[in-house]
Amino acid sequence: MSSDQDDPRQRKPPQMKFGTWIDQQVADAERRGVFDDLPGAGKPLNLKPGAVDGDYGAQWARDYARREGVSVDEMLPTPLRLRREIERLAETAGEFRSEAEVREAAADLNRRIVEWRRIPVGPPIHVRLVNADNLVSRWRKAQAARAAQPAAPRTAAQPLPASRRRRRVSWWPRNRPGRRS
Repeated sequence: MSSDQDDPRQRKPPQMKFGTWIDQQVADAERRGVFDDLPGAGKPLNLKPGAVDGDYGAQWARDYARREGVSVDEMLPTPLRLRREIERLAETAGEFRSEAEVREAAADLNRRIVEWRRIPVGPPIHVRLVNADNLVSRWRKAQAARAAQPAAPRTAAQPLPASRRRRRVSWWPRNRPGRRS
């Protein structure tokens, strides 16, 4: 009789790379005509001409984030997001109501930076700590500039200018873990 090598049940299938297997499955499906009656067959792809660099995947991600109401900042790696928060804190330091709020915001951001530094995930990007004293000096300068401006009399129908309205600082995440009430 025949040996064990001739028995098809005893033979091992040839080792195939995963990409090759996928290509083979797609080719088999094409031969069977699985893709023949798909909607949009033969039509050009709906690529928007907005991607200057030709990276339509990134354009798609930006469009998706905009449609879903997600800011692009949330897609950034943690160190870049922290750096952007540092910039925003420096820009909006004058909008806080008190020096204590400025110091508390700086301490909270520094705490999150130190947490990220302990176990950095993502690209190796250095994130410096926030200098609370510099922020307080910016806040004091903004307060002095506000006090130096002459207060124009307002009528009842005239709203406060945008720079004088009190508003919540937009960079502060509302649902951050460990938030104090």
